[in-house]
Amino acid sequence: MIFEEKTISSEYKYKGKILNLRVDKVTAPKGEATREIVEHNGGVGLLAITDEGKIVMVRQYRYAAGEAALEIPAGKLEEGENPMEAAIRELKEETGYSAGKVQFLFSYYNSIGYSGELMHTYLFTDLIPGEQHFDDDEAIEVEEYTPDEMVEMVRDGRIFDGKTIVAAYFLKDYFREHPELTANK
Repeated sequence: MIFEEKTISSEYKYKGKILNLRVDKVTAPKGEATREIVEHNGGVGLLAITDEGKIVMVRQYRYAAGEAALEIPAGKLEEGENPMEAAIRELKEETGYSAGKVQFLFSYYNSIGYSGELMHTYLFTDLIPGEQHFDDDEAIEVEEYTPDEMVEMVRDGRIFDGKTIVAAYFLKDYFREHPELTANK
């Protein structure tokens, strides 16, 4: 039987714009334990496929990594925001595209051991080009790659972002299961 931990006490150590840090005392199989938890509203990851069967990606400098990263477009959820609405907003802001079709794919925790950040992933097809409207503190370049190119870049270290690695391996199989996405290419 799996032991379910219960909260005994909880104390905030930091409250910020995009995350909070909380330290909880919890029940444990042999008494009590401490859990450090990052609270985050969650985010959205976008798999946008062009009519040519390429994946729309963004390159931007990531301060925490100390370098530019090639990623699928993504964004954080505002408190209470609907994930699909956020995904549609982020696609337009970061890439300029809007989409004729939007489909929810899956959700996952980015780092379940200490963070409650839940990432919701959406597929966008029938893309319509437009202008980017990214935030004032963003500088984003849009690039396009095939799923095979994405996997190759994961393997050689050019893609090192977790949500993008998940997307690359998901898409490799997804394209095989959905040949209509590349049938006219």
